[in-house]
Amino acid sequence: MNLRWDTEIELAEPTDTEDLGAALAAELRAGDLVVLSGPLGAGKTVLVRGIARGLGVAGPITSPTFVIAREHRPLPDGAGVPLVHVDAYRLGAGGVDVAAELDDLDLDTDLSEAVVAVEWGEGVAERLAARHVLVRLLRRPDDVRVASVHRVHAVAGTVGEPAP
Repeated sequence: MNLRWDTEIELAEPTDTEDLGAALAAELRAGDLVVLSGPLGAGKTVLVRGIARGLGVAGPITSPTFVIAREHRPLPDGAGVPLVHVDAYRLGAGGVDVAAELDDLDLDTDLSEAVVAVEWGEGVAERLAARHVLVRLLRRPDDVRVASVHRVHAVAGTVGEPAP
């Protein structure tokens, strides 16, 4: 699958969502933040499974809702970049700083040395990096998922400006 930026992509099957994640992984490097947005069942974890496949990290990739974060080490034939998979659904409650909560997780890998994918991250995880990739996923009534992938960076204190 070819990655198309800033346009809607129909994902008829879960394998299409995984393939989108693998295509996105080809664009990612250590220190990159991927913010995933979408309702329950939209395919956020499936997309991360594809990112993991594209990076060549050890799995299995499952939702980290109850553990909040999982670290996946690179396989010998992978890209050499770890993946940190975070579920922000329960983070940031009561105005607590998400970055501080992530730091409190005591991850073995420095976040600047990994690709970090944050489910339920829109509106809470952007402050972790000056730039990020925002993936919005929707689930239509016909069970087809629709994704849009955007590069976003902060400029002079604003968030949400498209990257050049």
